[in-house]
Amino acid sequence: MYKFITLCFSIVFIISVAACSQEKPKEQASTTPQTAQQQPELGTPPPPPPAAPVTGKVLETMDAAGYTYLNVETDGGSKWVAVNQTPVKVGEEVTFMDGMVMQNFFSKTLDRTFPEIVFSSGLVGKDATPPPMGPQGSGADSFSQAVSSEGGSAAATGAAMMTGSKKAIVPFAEIKVEKAQGDNSYTVGEIFSKAAELNGKTVVVRGKVMKVSPRIMGRNWIHLQDGTGSPDNNTHDLVITTSQEPQADWDVITMEGILAANKDFGSGYTYAVIIEDANLKE
Repeated sequence: MYKFITLCFSIVFIISVAACSQEKPKEQASTTPQTAQQQPELGTPPPPPPAAPVTGKVLETMDAAGYTYLNVETDGGSKWVAVNQTPVKVGEEVTFMDGMVMQNFFSKTLDRTFPEIVFSSGLVGKDATPPPMGPQGSGADSFSQAVSSEGGSAAATGAAMMTGSKKAIVPFAEIKVEKAQGDNSYTVGEIFSKAAELNGKTVVVRGKVMKVSPRIMGRNWIHLQDGTGSPDNNTHDLVITTSQEPQADWDVITMEGILAANKDFGSGYTYAVIIEDANLKE
């Protein structure tokens, strides 16, 4: 009798263990996908793509001093755009490249002030007539030519010192990028605070690519931030110019170039600090 009872308990125990081993995979199968869905995506977000061309309908157009001024109705509202003189008709749909933005730009030829105007590198698919060039070897280009010859001065408060166009400054980002190694390496905040001391010197800076404006004045314009500097006085966003073509995988990069303090493009369009002729540093 004792052996019979012991045998029954043994059989019950074996059946229980077998049942548990069959149910466990089912429980894992039901919970694993849910856990996977709750995991956050890892990795660094990709850098913002270069500013895309803008398309719109021409509301007004006028030519002056080798330039064509266009009032274009875009998805974001009407925008005034200046390009090298190009045949354009009212009602035509055009696509213009991104460019430098001027506030309160005064055209002497038109005797008119534009509250805001984009100096674009050109219209997509349109043949343009280059404006009259300055003295040979002067390095004159579309934007500086317009500012120096066509634009007398910025109206109202447009002549105030700024790190670039007010609209072009990228808002402060809550990021933290480690400073590059080397004696001539600086954070974005240090570059602004030591601008006078470093003027004309080669510097290295490491930061996250916040914005790219390609092919303006023969250069690519890159905005870098590293979490330093102050958004209250716009010392958080550093502009760097380079002839190198920006790459889609640029995120946190190190650039080496020549620091220029109080760089004046005319008409009050002045950068407190800008890094020029920069190259990617491995």
